[in-house]
Amino acid sequence: MVADEMLRRQGLKWESAPAQVPDTVMAKKFGAEPWMLAKPLTYMNRSGDAVAALSRYYDVPGNDILVVVDDVDLTLGRLRARADGSAGTHNGLRSIVARMGSDFCRLRLGVGRGDMRRDLADHVLSTFETGERAELELFIARAADAAEMFVAEGIVKVMNVYNADTANPQSTDSLPRR
Repeated sequence: MVADEMLRRQGLKWESAPAQVPDTVMAKKFGAEPWMLAKPLTYMNRSGDAVAALSRYYDVPGNDILVVVDDVDLTLGRLRARADGSAGTHNGLRSIVARMGSDFCRLRLGVGRGDMRRDLADHVLSTFETGERAELELFIARAADAAEMFVAEGIVKVMNVYNADTANPQSTDSLPRR
């Protein structure tokens, strides 16, 4: 959803990635701040193949890559940026770390754990509930703002603005818990 919002904002369209980067769509923007947006079309636990292939093909160092992922360990609406680190419990991050190491930036989007009686995989693969959808647009917009800030100003700025609740007056930590 964040990638699609960024694409919409920039007036770009998804196109197929080069053959050396299978199962991926991408969009490129040129100019003073050139950047690329990519979305693997594989299962999450195989997304490292696409990220590593794009990094190699376009010779992009890990610290110039921002991976945006959902995170059940953060409450719904919370953003957390990191310059590097472990994969934690996220299978997509595990796949990327396995293919290219942990030297890449990440933006985690809190989706909460949901009903503890429900299977966690079902929770993260489900659509947002009606009560959550009202705030979802704001949450996705904030995440896209953070990703665009990464492109223009780097991960340190993103961490300073979006990681601390007090530094972010638009915090959505008061959203209903998913």
